[in-house]
Parts: sequence; C-alpha cells; structure tokens
Amino acid sequence: MSTPMWTETTRAQHKRDGLRFASDVTDAEWDVLAPLLPPASPVGRPPDWPMREIVNAIFYVLRGGIPWRMLPPCFPPHQTVYGWFAAWRRRGVWQAITHHLVMLDRERVGREASPSAAVIDSQSVKTTESGGPRGYDAGKKVLGRKRHAMVDTDGRPLVLQVHPASVQDRDGAVPLLQASRRRFPFVELAFADAAYAAERVASATSIAIEIVRKPADQTGFAVHPRRWVVERCFAWLGRNRRLARDFEATIASATAFLYAASAMLLIRRIARCG
Repeated sequence: MSTPMWTETTRAQHKRDGLRFASDVTDAEWDVLAPLLPPASPVGRPPDWPMREIVNAIFYVLRGGIPWRMLPPCFPPHQTVYGWFAAWRRRGVWQAITHHLVMLDRERVGREASPSAAVIDSQSVKTTESGGPRGYDAGKKVLGRKRHAMVDTDGRPLVLQVHPASVQDRDGAVPLLQASRRRFPFVELAFADAAYAAERVASATSIAIEIVRKPADQTGFAVHPRRWVVERCFAWLGRNRRLARDFEATIASATAFLYAASAMLLIRRIARCG
C-alpha cells in the first residue's frame, strides 16, 4: 500500500474542493461509514440533527485542531457534537469502526481480512495545560504522553493505546499486545525495534516478537525494513491538527481521537478506490 505519486489523475481523486469544508464526508464516504454507526435508539426523542452532520463536526474539530466551542454555526451546537463524541467514546464506537474498516480495506486489495503479522512502535507527544495523566520521556525529552500503535504490514492501524510518556516502550507493549488478541487473534508475528527486546514483551502473548535492529554502521536517518510502515502511519494520523499535540484532558478522549483519525483515513481510501 504505497503512497500515490501526485499526477493529474491522483490529484483529481483526492480533490475535495466541491465540499463545504475539506473535512466533510462525501456521499461515497458516507455510504461506507453510515452502516457502521450505532443505530438510533428505539426509545426517547429522535435526534435533532442528522448523524452525517455530527460526524462532519467531529471531523472538523479533528482535522482543524480547534476547541469544541469554536465550531462554526453551520454545524450542530458544540454541546450536541461533544455529547455524541463522548457517548461514542464510552462505547468504543470509533475503535469498532476502525476494526471493520481495516478488514474491508484489506479485502479490497485481495488480502485476508485479519492480518497474521504486525508492526509495533510508539510516538511521544507533548501535552498542554488541559491536564490529565502525563509523564516525561527521557529518551525523547518530551513531557507528555506516548501513543502506542500496532499496525499491519501495510500500515493500517490495528490497535492504538495512549499512556504517560514515562512508560517505557517494553512496558507499554504488553497491554498493547494483549489487547490485540480479542480483535485480531490471528496475528502470529510482530516486528519491533530494539526498545522491545525484553522477556516480558516476548512472553506477553503467543505473538512472536522479531526485533529489527538498525545496522551497526548507520549514521543519520535510515529507513528500516518493516519498521517504517508504523512511522508512516503516525505521519498519516499527524495530518490532523488535533493530534499535533495531545490536547485532551483524558486518556479516553486522546484514544478516541486517534481511532477517529484512523477511521477517516480508511473511509476516504475505501470510498476513493471503491
């Protein structure tokens, strides 16, 4: 799953000029996403706003990196949008949507729906004055949080977790690997860098850990086999300004935004290529 070369054809495929905002979902993207959203409750008052507008508003906040209160008036009230975001966060909706989209996208390119190999790595990001759990990553010299990711060998996000940056990679990998067993039980092998070379990582699950070490004579930056796909995944997610730092007061919100960004990425790819 390589990044497309920018030609006239690919530019036309990615063009979003006809939308109200570039973060809005197209008709094709809504056709992909709508069946995966929770059904409306059979009791109580019907929602005052279409679900598509709620999703558009959440994606606007995510893509633009703005506070909820700064939503333009063409969207539903910010209290309404945040209320839906919080409800879906509690129910793990974005995580479930990403899980389904990963399988759809893998099948689209002729692969098995559930992967058998994965790559794990972490990214440390600064937090803000919003508070919440955080720590100091002495290796990266970052005061904030660490995002741990397991991706398939093409870079699709499988499992995403957030914790204080003071948690070492080999400690953060254990719950990441264990969480993967429920949604992706067929993963047998995971590639990782030398930071994960520990017995507690190797014995955390039945997944075999293969350490991809950098060459002894390496100086400066170099692309490493297997490991680069997870770095590319972080770069894809980082295009959303809400993820430039960790602005969230809670770990749950930080994780939900990561999964929402993953869903946006996959929805656009599937709709564009469908």
